[in-house]
Amino acid sequence: MPDNYLLRTIDLTGSGQGSEPFDYRAAVPRAAFDVEHAVEKVRPICDTVASEGAAALVRFAEQFDKVTPKHLRVPAEVLAQCAEQLDPKLRAAFEESITRRRQVCELAEKETSSPSVTVAQGAMVTQRIIPVHRVGLYVPGGLAPLASSVIMNVVPAQVAGVSSIAVTSPPQAEFDGLPHPNILALCHILGVDEVYAVGGAQAIAMFAHGVPGLCERVDMVTGPGNIYVVAAKRLMRGTVGIDSEAGPTEIMILADETANPEHVAADLISQAEHDPMAGSVLVTDSAALADAVQRATATQAAATRHAERVHTALTGEQSGIVLVRDLQQGLLVCDAYAAEHLEVQTRDAEQWAARVRNAGAIFVGGWSPVSLGDYSAGSTHVLPTAGCACHSSGLSVRSFMKAVHVINYNQEALMELADSVETFALAENLPGHANAITVRRPKTSQDQDQEAQA
Repeated sequence: MPDNYLLRTIDLTGSGQGSEPFDYRAAVPRAAFDVEHAVEKVRPICDTVASEGAAALVRFAEQFDKVTPKHLRVPAEVLAQCAEQLDPKLRAAFEESITRRRQVCELAEKETSSPSVTVAQGAMVTQRIIPVHRVGLYVPGGLAPLASSVIMNVVPAQVAGVSSIAVTSPPQAEFDGLPHPNILALCHILGVDEVYAVGGAQAIAMFAHGVPGLCERVDMVTGPGNIYVVAAKRLMRGTVGIDSEAGPTEIMILADETANPEHVAADLISQAEHDPMAGSVLVTDSAALADAVQRATATQAAATRHAERVHTALTGEQSGIVLVRDLQQGLLVCDAYAAEHLEVQTRDAEQWAARVRNAGAIFVGGWSPVSLGDYSAGSTHVLPTAGCACHSSGLSVRSFMKAVHVINYNQEALMELADSVETFALAENLPGHANAITVRRPKTSQDQDQEAQA
């Protein structure tokens, strides 16, 4: 392999042909992400926030963010000022993204029906869909201040009907201890005026425990962050609901000889610039495409603004080019990996995309790059990572809603089922459960006489 090629090659063309199952997931490793180790580092931070409140938040901002916030909660007039100072072109881009995300939330994601089922005469079970009351939304502010995450968190929460929304993002020394102005401007545009200049594990602890006089505790925390944010979410889970434990971002591209290597290279680099631990993986049955992508990636990576970060990510063990015999084997690799973002750049891309079982989001064809989904496609960009797409979904309206069953039986309906329930309860050695039915049975004259004698 030429010295300037960045991506390692994993050749699976001879794998998975025998009678024994082949572990494709293990064949494409990810970056190490030891959340449990980080949990022990953030535990004292979370405990201190719970016991000391705002004083701890200020101290941790000085320690980790190298700035003393003038305001832990950002004043509403600062939010408005940031919105007023937005470049008109940028504001238009923000508003277009909000519009498309809201359209998808309202038309494709929201579950407003409350179906009722009559299981017998006088016996009804209804499912009510109820929004979470209060949520805390975390917006990263590290290597890239992800203003887009404001939209991806706030819009579905609003469409779900969440009545109390708070946003937090790390304070920035260059902005006088406030979060990035674009983040504040978007909060104002979206009508969110409860915004905090708090980042890291301490922000999650603030939301989970509440801080007297500053921030009321929330019912649920959502939004991506670094490993310490993820560790704090794991530690606080149970005290507060969470959306997911997001790991390093990742892209996998399933491509054949019809794909444009310049486009593929650009898409791999677009994820690599997020983080040195980001994963960028091409799966292809075309050796010629693989070679062309290597050349294009080397050229584009050298010219990009974040060349050092991109180089680290692309040369890491979590990135590479996987050679497969055919697209069918490639599909097995994709489903085993369960990528956060999966692009399908093949002949008949829609047909191949329709066969994908595991992915956070699927981008079909050469004109649907991940960058589109990151900003203005209308889809969510808060997606499951680390292979969790095999069992989890991205953040959506449904994430902020809960289903509650309402059981409404009349006396006749209960009595019709009484023998069955009592028998079931006694079989589980729970006579108290059976008695809760028995005491509701109509009293016979004999029962009344016995009670009178007692």
